[in-house]
Amino acid sequence: MNKTITSPFTKEKIKELKAGDRVKLSGIIYTARDQAHKRLVETLAAGGELPFNINDAAIYYVGPSPAPEGRCIGSAGPTTSYRMDPYAPVLMDHGQSVMIGKGPRSDEVIESMKKNGCVYLAAIGGAGALMSKSIIDAELIAYADLGTEAVRKLTVKDMPLIVAIDAEGNSLYER
Repeated sequence: MNKTITSPFTKEKIKELKAGDRVKLSGIIYTARDQAHKRLVETLAAGGELPFNINDAAIYYVGPSPAPEGRCIGSAGPTTSYRMDPYAPVLMDHGQSVMIGKGPRSDEVIESMKKNGCVYLAAIGGAGALMSKSIIDAELIAYADLGTEAVRKLTVKDMPLIVAIDAEGNSLYER
């Protein structure tokens, strides 16, 4: 089934998404990879505030390339998601609703998704230039020292994704 979703990603919206649904996502999402995830979780553990509101937020596992002239961002293909698995349950416990990446997730992450009502969307691997065409604005908001792994706030329009694992734990990787 084809669906259109827009941020913020409330639990009610998330429950409507089923594994295998094709979605076009629009609105605000954030980027973070391994090192940024580590810092986000360390910040929470220390009682600090995150550089963005995690409630009902989506995090895209991407380290975009530099923006060519006339574009807000360079190639923006997904990175392998399992590298964020040690951190994802903590962020979901703090309100994150959507994860975007590629590849299967651990049993611990899937259990946390079910507990927290979260969804995992798969982006097209190997098609970073195509994915970047859906990004209409990009703003660096935290951890600039991480370079491409810094946290960015993206505005996206009709980003093509597929529900890889839904909030009930149904997984395309298990079919």
